[in-house]
Amino acid sequence: MPPASSQALGAAASLLSSWRDRWINWRNGLVADQRFQRWAAASPLTRFIARRRAKDLFDLCAGFVYSQILLACVRLKLFEMLRAGPLHQAQLAARMQLSPEAAQRLLRAAASLKLLRALPGDRYALDDLGASMLANPSVGAFVEHHALLYDDLSDPVALLRGETRTKLSQFWPYAKGREGDSETCGAYSDLMARSQKLIAEDVLDAYRFGRHECLLDVGGGEGAFVAAVAARHPTLRLQLFDLPPVAERARDALAARGLSRVETHGGSFLDTPLPKGAEIVTLIRVLHDHDDAVALAALRAAHAALPSGGALLVAEPMAETPGAEAIGDAYFGFYLLAMGSGRARRRAEMTQLLQAAGFTDIRFLPTARPMFSSVVVGRKV
Repeated sequence: MPPASSQALGAAASLLSSWRDRWINWRNGLVADQRFQRWAAASPLTRFIARRRAKDLFDLCAGFVYSQILLACVRLKLFEMLRAGPLHQAQLAARMQLSPEAAQRLLRAAASLKLLRALPGDRYALDDLGASMLANPSVGAFVEHHALLYDDLSDPVALLRGETRTKLSQFWPYAKGREGDSETCGAYSDLMARSQKLIAEDVLDAYRFGRHECLLDVGGGEGAFVAAVAARHPTLRLQLFDLPPVAERARDALAARGLSRVETHGGSFLDTPLPKGAEIVTLIRVLHDHDDAVALAALRAAHAALPSGGALLVAEPMAETPGAEAIGDAYFGFYLLAMGSGRARRRAEMTQLLQAAGFTDIRFLPTARPMFSSVVVGRKV
């Protein structure tokens, strides 16, 4: 492109940016004006938008209260009580060992959040969100687990400044470069195993693993993903690699499932070469737990283990996922900050990492629930 054309494009982009900035400043000044807000709330043309924005802002303020109501429902096993059908408020109060007044307060709150449905005669049934909690028991485990995150977020400014010793960093020892022992690894391995079922099914639906003869799952935990692969592809040879105490637990867990044929290997991809023989390496919800240097080391280790033409598959939540932007940048942004390492990456950032590790033909595959896991594949030339 001639220099004059480049200059013209640069000038046009600068002008566009200037006009956009002016528009944003004008709009923000208008919205921040109390007189405009009173007019917008009263005008038939803008009333709906004004009320929706007011509710959105209040929901941000009240979000912690909503999450604690959900935690109370989980701890009191309220959803399980209603599995068979509606119950009267008095029956629920007795089963939860709450006073009638406290039970009514919780039940009404849960109904307002669409967890329960209030029925005539002071009866309550599950609503869609409550029924979904029963369909996904791993969600309940994470609700309980979030008590650690809530403690770590009690002073978010101190967390951002690195002035707190977080509970999540102790729960996930590898986040600080520690392997942990069998007991500490058991706590987080069990939590991850509970969350893998839906993710594994989405990954298996997104990619045809049957084209390969051997798969290596790096950071495979107790084997939830390879077990799902084995059920879908019984002839596929399977390998699992994780920290030594986790690999030991995986060996026992897989044997209990009748999957002793899965080869388990203990080590750290930072200093232990990955086992050879696989034509595809998978990293399921692994990279987002690590900063770029460690994530790149994992990818390079996978690249070194693969033959020419071998494939890499990464599945994890990503930032800027359409319709779930807050999950990547807000939820995972602060969860991983409290954990001590990692971040949800955008597509361009993930592509750069894979390219830096030597992978080509990078493609993003659609999944049923992209807010939980997006899938990206690459190939070793």
